[in-house]
Amino acid sequence: MKSAQPVNSPPEIGATLQKLRLARGLTLEDLSRVAGVSKSMLSQIEREKANPTIAITWRLANALGVGIGELLTGQTPDAATIRILEAHETPTLPGNHAGYVMRILGPMELAGKFEWYELTLAPGGELASGAHDPGTVEHLTLLHGAMELEAGGEKKKLKIGSTARYPGDQEHVIRNAGKTEAKALMVVIHR
Repeated sequence: MKSAQPVNSPPEIGATLQKLRLARGLTLEDLSRVAGVSKSMLSQIEREKANPTIAITWRLANALGVGIGELLTGQTPDAATIRILEAHETPTLPGNHAGYVMRILGPMELAGKFEWYELTLAPGGELASGAHDPGTVEHLTLLHGAMELEAGGEKKKLKIGSTARYPGDQEHVIRNAGKTEAKALMVVIHR
């Protein structure tokens, strides 16, 4: 039987983190990529060798689609029929150095199978991706602004409302070809 923790010690969230990660079929690498926390730090947290900061705990909770309280206490609230994920709770992959921000709209349990994102590109920004797993296909729908896609040696411009479908299993680049911010929805299907 586990003894009660002293009042002044931080909560041990490692077991809860591991349980939530495994329940979603995620590897440490998957969670690391989405939460923006190093794989070694995640491993240390799960083994109770490190206590995460509030910022890291918040990023992990958001990446797992749970409230921070659930991660800290290990208690699962009653499941709601409709769960609203507020904008500030949506996991984000910042690529500020390259002029992009990707909001992860799909649930973590589908990562590596079926993913969808909101991609925002600053003027002149780009999202350059290496080849994903064989058979991966991406679908990019331009919501506003101007974007240009380069894949397989081809380069095409998208019009607002148009959707580009292209192989994600080869290098590809999405660029903002305009003078204002551009936004698109991206769906990635792994086969």
